[in-house]
Amino acid sequence: MTAPPAPRASAAANAPADAAGRAAWLEELLGDPADPANPHGHRPLLEADERRATPEATEQLLTDAGLTAEFVPRALGGRLGRPDTLARVLRPVFRRDVALGFGYGLTALFGASAVWAAGDAEQQGRTARHLLAGGGGRVTHLHHELTHANAILRDEFTARRARDGFRVEGRKDVIINAERAGLLVMYARTGTGPGPRNHSVLLLDRERLPAGAVRPLPRVPVPGMRGNSFAGLEFTDCHVPGDALVGDPGDGVPLALRTFMVNRCLIPATLVAGADSALRLAVRAATTGRRGGQPARRHHTVLAGVFADLLACDSMAVTGLRALSLVPDSAHLAAAAVKLTTQDVLRENLEELATVLGAHGYDHGSRYGGFRKLGRDLPVAGLGHAGRAACQAVLVPRLRSLARTSWFAAPEPPAQLFRLFAPLPDLDYRKLSLSGGDDLLHAALVAAAGRLAPRRSTGPLWAALADLAAAFVQEARALRVRCGALPASVRDTLADPRACALVDRYVLVAGAAACLGAWEGQDGRDTFLAQPAWPVLALSRILRRLGVAGPELPDGVTRSVLAELLTRFAGNRSFDLYDMHLAG
Repeated sequence: MTAPPAPRASAAANAPADAAGRAAWLEELLGDPADPANPHGHRPLLEADERRATPEATEQLLTDAGLTAEFVPRALGGRLGRPDTLARVLRPVFRRDVALGFGYGLTALFGASAVWAAGDAEQQGRTARHLLAGGGGRVTHLHHELTHANAILRDEFTARRARDGFRVEGRKDVIINAERAGLLVMYARTGTGPGPRNHSVLLLDRERLPAGAVRPLPRVPVPGMRGNSFAGLEFTDCHVPGDALVGDPGDGVPLALRTFMVNRCLIPATLVAGADSALRLAVRAATTGRRGGQPARRHHTVLAGVFADLLACDSMAVTGLRALSLVPDSAHLAAAAVKLTTQDVLRENLEELATVLGAHGYDHGSRYGGFRKLGRDLPVAGLGHAGRAACQAVLVPRLRSLARTSWFAAPEPPAQLFRLFAPLPDLDYRKLSLSGGDDLLHAALVAAAGRLAPRRSTGPLWAALADLAAAFVQEARALRVRCGALPASVRDTLADPRACALVDRYVLVAGAAACLGAWEGQDGRDTFLAQPAWPVLALSRILRRLGVAGPELPDGVTRSVLAELLTRFAGNRSFDLYDMHLAG
């Protein structure tokens, strides 16, 4: 194995036009992660993490490859079109290092998205040029404080109207890329009254701010994503010009909610790639030195089950991302459900895989050290409890109205929602709705169960899949009764202890719907994904999380899923829906 050559600065001009091609191209540029001579492999990335330093060589490679163009809309000279294809391009980075993917790229998009959603032509052009100039961490966001906030979301800034602009005050101690970002997207409190219109968004150019008005605060050590720099900023009597306002005064919270919808799907879609690497390490540990490359029987259930869970999580994430483009008026429900479900499933998967890795799970070296690193990075990437509470706040107020007006009444969503390679319109942040709309995943579940029922006689696998789909429909009926009985007042519902428990059950049903939809949406390119074995195993595991008894697994289900996992492992292919060839 040889290390890949570093791309020249002109490499970005050679990037393929299509997202699938760019993902494969980036995978090859990054090279075999297991090769100790690869400057972008596991060894140097883990060494940088131990030093709490950014992997400079790999960041330079991504800069030369023009990765930041992926975060700029096509209309502004970049490559950003559909969020599902963006996630696909980013997976080679996240497969190697979740912290690198966040620190170099996603954070910039999370900041710039408010500008794409509501900025004027000058603001959008300036932000686009800043990103297209290349380099990691060039844009960051300074969010307002959220209820249940962790250190990243705690504290906020105030911006008071002053002559020709605003006077900004306040400090925030934990901001990713605070030390190197040239553009700051600030969510500042501009009002003092009750209600959601008290925050506004300001686009701040560091070079245009008054000298001495912004004081950098020391770097803060964090338990995960250690290679990223989290530091603080303190603003004191900082004059900001009036043209820094993004959108209208008071737009801060609506803009945050709109952009959060995209983040909630993009984060799980990229973390699937990190979990892919964890599963790959477990398969390596279980098969090394074994005759025929077969793991011990005691590991079969865990390895096959985690593989099925990854396919289910990918189904949820990709469906949520596609919904943002195809059905923006209803995508907020899917986005919150995706984030809640995948966050828990991926955490549980790491715990299961630890039993396969055994002592290797504590390894600090380059061969297995990535497993411990992912265990540290995952909670930070998901924003922990704060991320969960924010998603619950989206869904809880909708449960009663969905139960009474949408469930078992809404039409089935367009088939292209679940067809992985079907064309979609580009994402338009302005069309994303913050409320209303039907529950399309629920409708898709009911329709899929109806199509499966007549196929029970086809064989044991089909009968099991039909029974599983019917079990989720039955759970949906029970949810309709229980959610329909919640208080009519949103305030009372938010205070009702039953509501969060019902949300936890609702998102698992939505996850099952996405899984069935992704299976039905297969176009025949992948014979394994078109077969019912993996959705049978995936749905049985989701049903178990609900505490509901399901049908017995037919003979051969675990064996079939495990065989595909081992085939992909031996062939250096990804463990997701795209079944992509990997470097190595």
